[in-house]
Amino acid sequence: MNTVRSLILGRDSVYTQLEVQYEKELGLAWYYMHPKPRPICTLTLIGEMQHWFNELQTAPRHADLRYIVLASDVPGVFNLGGDLELFISLIHARDREGLLHYAKSCIDTLALNNNGIERGITTISLVQGDALGGGLEYAVSSDILIAERSAKMGFPEILFNLFPGMGAYSLLSRKIGNREAEKLILSGRIYSAEELYDLGVVDVLAEDGHGEKDVYEYISREEKARNGITAFRAARKCTHPLSYEELKDVTDIWVDAALRLSNRDLRMMERLVSRQSARNA
Repeated sequence: MNTVRSLILGRDSVYTQLEVQYEKELGLAWYYMHPKPRPICTLTLIGEMQHWFNELQTAPRHADLRYIVLASDVPGVFNLGGDLELFISLIHARDREGLLHYAKSCIDTLALNNNGIERGITTISLVQGDALGGGLEYAVSSDILIAERSAKMGFPEILFNLFPGMGAYSLLSRKIGNREAEKLILSGRIYSAEELYDLGVVDVLAEDGHGEKDVYEYISREEKARNGITAFRAARKCTHPLSYEELKDVTDIWVDAALRLSNRDLRMMERLVSRQSARNA
């Protein structure tokens, strides 16, 4: 057991693809993703995150929680993005409602994370390994994105003639501006953590193996001026609001675009699924 996890004071074991651990003295909770059969955004993982977020809003035992940190239990991978195998099946079946259900489930959880669980909680993503597509969208939705230097991140969706439709442009345009957001999304490039730190996407660039340490150091800094920092963060979101309606409108565009994909595009998606499976194996 590493140093960080030896400090854990409590945990929640009701989930199958999510592990939640608490450090009550710091008002901190870690939630670690380990989706199956591949490290992607499965509906089960999304549902378990939604369930936990709902509990954070209502359960009295979480009243003192001030920080939550999203990380991964999969070595070398934060999250590889959307469930492409499911997308292919739904597109072949012309199942618009199925695609919309998946997209809505994603933005329901992403919006809560972006809004501090509607409780003023500081949300942090710790990226140790690859974060692609929907995985990177979720990482960017946190207040603070900490990435280790060897992490690779990007949006490959344009390679199979689609775009990341669960918040990427909405979040990035507010964080780094429209032009840089468009370049990042439409290039299909995989970027280094250092490149995204220079662009302003990554807030803290950690040395490999020091990510968890840097989470604690960030929390220590924020605690010294938490009232001012959280008030400023709320003012920034008031000035550049991200509404649920905007996220929903974009997912509608994404669903319609997905249903227009050609067989050639779907074969490219199938190849990416095969690569994900081989990597996971």
